[in-house]
Amino acid sequence: MSAKKILMITGDYAEDYETMVPFQTLLAVGHHVDAVCPDKNAGDTVATAIHDFEGDQTYSEKRGHNFALNADFATARAENYDALVIPGGRAPEYLRLNEDVIRMVRDFHAANKPIAAVCHGAQLLAAADIIKGRKVSAYPACAPEVKLGGGTYADIAIDDACIDGNLVTAPAWPAHPKWMAAFLKVLGTEINL
Repeated sequence: MSAKKILMITGDYAEDYETMVPFQTLLAVGHHVDAVCPDKNAGDTVATAIHDFEGDQTYSEKRGHNFALNADFATARAENYDALVIPGGRAPEYLRLNEDVIRMVRDFHAANKPIAAVCHGAQLLAAADIIKGRKVSAYPACAPEVKLGGGTYADIAIDDACIDGNLVTAPAWPAHPKWMAAFLKVLGTEINL
């Protein structure tokens, strides 16, 4: 397997697990991951939030870790990467207002490169207008955005994942095993134990 170069676009108050776990998972299997945030540089950090499911009508939120960025968004170009990862949490809500982020997502999509999005990451997919006619999973509260973006909301178990062509999506962090396994499959990653 040849290592892939993967871009992760994250931001302040991205979900902690949905940022750190895919970052570390992809590194652990030999891929290179550049984690970036608009208006921040390599060595800067983003604050994360921990979202948990504790029996309330929605998830709870607690302050998470500081996640260190290792590359600069300003110099990132889709043509220099093989795939894109979009963590969930609150970051996609404001990142979708950034035209450079939207352009980057569209560039990955136009090149038919694998894109993995989890939870609220679907907000970026919808804002980039790339989900028309596609089956997309997301946190259930984002189902209206998927539908308004012309996609079909994949109403799957919280620990499941959905593949539709180059898009690999999942509802939330409990899906990490299936979401990352599906993304690795789309990337062509083979793991021999």
